[in-house]
Amino acid sequence: MRKPLFALTATAMLAACNTDMAEQERVVAPVLTSEQAFDEFTYARPQEARVTHVAFDLDLDFEGRRVEGTATLDVQAAEDATEIVLDSDGLVIGGIQDGNGNDLDYTIGEADPDKGEPITVQLGELTGPGLQQVVITYASGPDAPALQWLDPEQTAGGEYPYVFSQGQAILNRSWIPTQDSPGIRQTWEARITAPKPLNVVMSGISRGDPEDVGENRRAFEFTMDNSIPPYLIAIAAGNIEFAELGPRSGVWAEPEVIEEAAAELSDTEAMIDAAEEIYGTYRWGRYDMIVLPPAFPYGGMENPVMTFLTPTFIAGDRSNTGLIAHELAHSWSGNLVTYASWRDGWLNEGVTSYLTNRISEAVFGVERAEQERALEFAGIEGALESLGNDNPRTALRTPDELNPLEYNSAIMYDKGALFLHTAESIIGRERFDAFMQQWFDENAFQPATSEMFLAALRENVVQGDEELEEALMLDEWIYGTGLPENAVRPGEDVFGTVDTAVAAYADSRELPDAEAWASWNAFEQRRFLEELPEELSNTELAALNESLGLSETGNNEVLFLWLEAALRNEYDPAVPQAEQFLASVGRNKFVAPLFSALWSTGDWGRPIATRIYEQTRGSYHSYTRGNVDGITGYSASDAG
Repeated sequence: MRKPLFALTATAMLAACNTDMAEQERVVAPVLTSEQAFDEFTYARPQEARVTHVAFDLDLDFEGRRVEGTATLDVQAAEDATEIVLDSDGLVIGGIQDGNGNDLDYTIGEADPDKGEPITVQLGELTGPGLQQVVITYASGPDAPALQWLDPEQTAGGEYPYVFSQGQAILNRSWIPTQDSPGIRQTWEARITAPKPLNVVMSGISRGDPEDVGENRRAFEFTMDNSIPPYLIAIAAGNIEFAELGPRSGVWAEPEVIEEAAAELSDTEAMIDAAEEIYGTYRWGRYDMIVLPPAFPYGGMENPVMTFLTPTFIAGDRSNTGLIAHELAHSWSGNLVTYASWRDGWLNEGVTSYLTNRISEAVFGVERAEQERALEFAGIEGALESLGNDNPRTALRTPDELNPLEYNSAIMYDKGALFLHTAESIIGRERFDAFMQQWFDENAFQPATSEMFLAALRENVVQGDEELEEALMLDEWIYGTGLPENAVRPGEDVFGTVDTAVAAYADSRELPDAEAWASWNAFEQRRFLEELPEELSNTELAALNESLGLSETGNNEVLFLWLEAALRNEYDPAVPQAEQFLASVGRNKFVAPLFSALWSTGDWGRPIATRIYEQTRGSYHSYTRGNVDGITGYSASDAG
């Protein structure tokens, strides 16, 4: 059922569910000093001076495509500290003062293409007992990569502009002056001014209804009193409205999308209940979501209390809601306990993928969970075949010589999950669940490392049992390459009927009949398409589409696999639909592989890819653009 704007109101529900969080005293999370926790992607020196809280007072300037205003930083400094170093990426600084209004000296260092530039601020007078404050007047620079400003025609309604942020990994420094490192957790609050009738949401708890502050503007206030890594500070603003899903969950979306979004998300409360049953209390109060316009580059982003979602997950049958289970699971692994540096990516994503599967099993049943695992395992095998078993990129903890921001998702996500599935199978589910809940409880709202996880597992589970230690092969999983020999594989008959059809098609091009295909769930259809032979003729592709209705599917995951197979085999009839798809979807998971498929064909596909990209590049997020630029060799200078 569609809810009117602020009916009930959404903000009142938020406040009611989060009184405890708002009233609790802020706890400053520790900064880890171990070598394994070192983050080379920040200029900050948190052992000398660190940000513990940020208060924003910002205006959204849609015409200038920038945010501007002030950020007041609470700083915890060592006794002999004279300066604090912040991260920036193109921020335009208007001035810096201390909390008493005194101007502070600062310098902006040379920009590094990979991590922006440092802002070094000389500390001033104490603002209160032991409290340093730094007040920065600033604006985001032009083309800040964390912010995507959309014209009205890029939205479902076509009438109002839209903006959203995407902070992970190190993009937030292009609109927030702070110490942008996952190991430097911070609380925050914000006052955001935006033009009417737009609504603003953030990854924090809304404080009251919006306030009129002028003839055509309103101010919205938010707070986050749980310390979080700064990449999780997020904002979105547009012509959006709210639909309640349950007592502590709801969804924001454009009016044109809200009903189908709410219907697709109807299992959300059941997922929260299932996760709590296994891993303990959900500690964030609300679990709300926003379905963004198609330009959003990811499937989802786990911003606390406001998960950001692509509309491409909407299939009409809830078959892609594993995405929701994944982002919800981050409320424990990633948001509650966060890796201290980017080298431990598996500690967020691998653990979350494991938790996702457990939530899926509890809500949707064992069969669906096992099918999800089988697809993930096939992804691992594909990655290992592509990378090679001895490739250091197949280790869960990224080795020092490699860039941890350049990763293979099948390794970080799926191999990480497989490690925990394997540990569970050896230790036993009941005992392993107890360990995982203890891990989350003891490290809540704190940074962590692989070494800490292994130490906790050894202390609380292995407990000196040499036979168990040998069976688990812990170090080989975290630091070794390839797949350890104890990896627990999914059941061979999970896709029994489908795999029989796969073999029949590979052998004699025998197609499943339309009735059988229609009876398969989305995971079974994906399995069949993922196992198609690499090379297919035009006749074979035409028969596939005619028999199975692939181009008519309402599931974007299935449609993508069809288009990828068609494009890599130079199938002309699929080009118009691919062009339409690439013009209407910005999710990198779909966009980059389709351009790659076109580009890989050479003379046939490259002119098509170039033509499409000239038309669509401006509509893609900086993350998606960067990936497709690399595929096509695009450069702004070449484009004139």
